[in-house]
Amino acid sequence: MAVIQWYPGHMAKALRQVKENLNMVDVVLELVDARLPESSRNPQILEVIGNKMHIMVLTKKDLADANATRNWVKYYEENGLPAVAINSNDNNNIKVIEKKINEVMADKIARQESRGIFNQRIKVMCTGIPNVGKSTLLNRLVKKNVAQVGNKPGVTKSQQWLKAGKELQLLDTPGILWPKFEDPLVGKKLALTGAIKDTLYAKDDVALYALEHFMQYNITALQERYRLSDEDLNQPIVEILLLITQRMGFKDDYDRASERLIFDVRKGKLGRYTLDQVPVAATEI
Repeated sequence: MAVIQWYPGHMAKALRQVKENLNMVDVVLELVDARLPESSRNPQILEVIGNKMHIMVLTKKDLADANATRNWVKYYEENGLPAVAINSNDNNNIKVIEKKINEVMADKIARQESRGIFNQRIKVMCTGIPNVGKSTLLNRLVKKNVAQVGNKPGVTKSQQWLKAGKELQLLDTPGILWPKFEDPLVGKKLALTGAIKDTLYAKDDVALYALEHFMQYNITALQERYRLSDEDLNQPIVEILLLITQRMGFKDDYDRASERLIFDVRKGKLGRYTLDQVPVAATEI
């Protein structure tokens, strides 16, 4: 697969602004996609955050494998990172974030109150890669549509402060990707889930990766969706993609079939899935 590189000017600017505003906030919400928690962590953002108090927020949990998500939250918590998993479209999950923020801020709030400072707004910065659900989450926290939402990367182009209830003041930031994915597999995962613009990668490469994943972790979903027999799946992976192309009625247009398969995966037509595997030590017995 060709190396995917995408680093438009607004991302470089956004990273500088994160650095500049970090001292103004109390806690950082690091939003990651529950389907690929580690692959959707921007190493540049992590470097900027440093030792700043922050919370891992695994978004889109309704699209991810439930057991894997529980184990990822457990993994982060065991490694000293407060973590929650949410579906940003569910208002009930917003309370989970607010509760976690108050937990990690409890000591600071107590120190302020001991000095006679009460009801001080907690300043929160929201960061993450494109299309991870930041704007949807912010709109839920603020309880009105103040952040632009779109099911594609790069919708938020600037930072903005937002008030959420009586306790929180939120700083939204644009989604930021890093300049080059050292591991090509990370690029494929991000492309499959929609974090990268669809014009920037070879769709057949990503479709082949998707086939490999579902053949290993949910072969039944693959067979049912594309009417594949056990014998069909014994062929080389490229031949399977060509067979799916024919089953879709696209003749030999495997580029079109690859695009359809990618969107089927994103829309959950093959069920819930998690592309990043939890380290063995964190899995449930």
